[in-house]
Amino acid sequence: MSIIELLASISLLALSIFFYLIKNTKSRASSKSDPDLPKSYPLIGSSVAIFANRKRLIQWTSDLIRNSPSATVVLHRFLDDSRVVTGDPANVQHMLKTQFQNYEKGSKSRRALFDFLGNGIFNIDGDSWKFQRQLSSHEFSTKSLRKFVETVVDAELSQRLIPILSAAAATNAVLDFQDILQRFAFDNICKIAFGYDPAYLLPGLPEAEFAKTFDEAAKISSGRLISVFPYLWKIKSFLNIGSEKRLKEASSQLREFAKDIIKEKKQQISKNSSLESVDLLSRFLSSGHSDEDFVTDIVISFILAGRDTTSAALTWYFWLLSQNQEVEKEVLREIKEKSERPVYEEVKDMAYTHASLCESMRLYPPVPIDSKVAMHDDVLPDGTVVKKGMRVSYHPYAMGRLEMLWGSDWEKFRPERWLESATDGANKAGKWRFVARDPYTYPVFQAGPRICLGKDMAFLQMKRVVAGILRRFKVVPVAEDGFEPVFVAYLTSKMKGGFPVRFEERDD
Repeated sequence: MSIIELLASISLLALSIFFYLIKNTKSRASSKSDPDLPKSYPLIGSSVAIFANRKRLIQWTSDLIRNSPSATVVLHRFLDDSRVVTGDPANVQHMLKTQFQNYEKGSKSRRALFDFLGNGIFNIDGDSWKFQRQLSSHEFSTKSLRKFVETVVDAELSQRLIPILSAAAATNAVLDFQDILQRFAFDNICKIAFGYDPAYLLPGLPEAEFAKTFDEAAKISSGRLISVFPYLWKIKSFLNIGSEKRLKEASSQLREFAKDIIKEKKQQISKNSSLESVDLLSRFLSSGHSDEDFVTDIVISFILAGRDTTSAALTWYFWLLSQNQEVEKEVLREIKEKSERPVYEEVKDMAYTHASLCESMRLYPPVPIDSKVAMHDDVLPDGTVVKKGMRVSYHPYAMGRLEMLWGSDWEKFRPERWLESATDGANKAGKWRFVARDPYTYPVFQAGPRICLGKDMAFLQMKRVVAGILRRFKVVPVAEDGFEPVFVAYLTSKMKGGFPVRFEERDD
């Protein structure tokens, strides 16, 4: 196909979208079968409504699920590309466990993320995934890795994060706390994954080329994944123009950077075979996995997971604490019962803090929606018919807002819903016992065979950060009364426009 023909196709597609957008503004008629669903037109399905809500797709699909009696909806897209979106725990269990072999990442998702993630663990299925999962699971289960994570997190907290916050408190400076937490998480995960320190969280908040390139690649890849008309990014990729050209450049730069580190690590290991393998890269290389592409893909995947999820969770957590003073007081009371020594067991036993983090992620999950593709025809437990090749998404953001799962007070930030008294009767001693929800009602860390390997380490890091910050500072958002931050999602969630705050030193 010539470039002229491609441009003609783009023009025709744009005119088609424009025509239906005009029609949609004149009449927002609902589906006759379900008045809460957007109208579906021949050929393009509900693409008009999807396009119109593209900037709040998570909230819009959440509303559809909450208004559906079954907590499941079917959306028809361009050229009869039907998708199921569900918040029913039985359906989630069916997808992620019972019929795990039938629901895979799928070729479309794999192509959209391939330039960025390659054949990493989050972008593959089948035997390749099983091999990487087993390899990674072994390393994540070791006490030595857990100890290394503790050491890295505590060093970054005491030597970088706390001094920056202290300086801001002394001058009454406003910082974008979301940016600070992203820098903190990026330094941590690069040290844990690569044994490399990008020094992203330093006074003056310098630019770090690797971090900037990584963020750019993640955003463009996310845009591919959620595109209403994926043909457009494929055409841009074919022509090597715009964002697609930049994605290729960014992905190439990331891989070259990663391979340079791999070569250095190999040299270190060859010169000193007794060298302690602490970071993940060294562990993989020392165990005989020396293929550079394989190791690069798996480590980049872990950086993505470790960088964005914990920082997203903590950003929304500190916002919710600022709006719920009684919860903050209870978290602070629990923190003060613990010594300042970075002991894993003490942090692990902070039941109320753990519950408050779970409650925050119920309302603002780091990964608000996740999708699989059916390999064969199927029927979900609620009776929804799934055809081979259909994309089926479970929606943690919507599930955290379902009254049938969390009660009529689901809007309230209430950590107590995760707790019971550690003693009979009233909780006089102030002791709590954490009571987990099943992972299909609360799939924030996925569930089934793909459940998050780094879940325990994520909680360890988050609780250390919460304890380290709240013991010394009160976090005060710089916002007018009544201001509500906007939840946006790329591959992971963000707070639109950042999270500007001041820090006040605690006197007590």
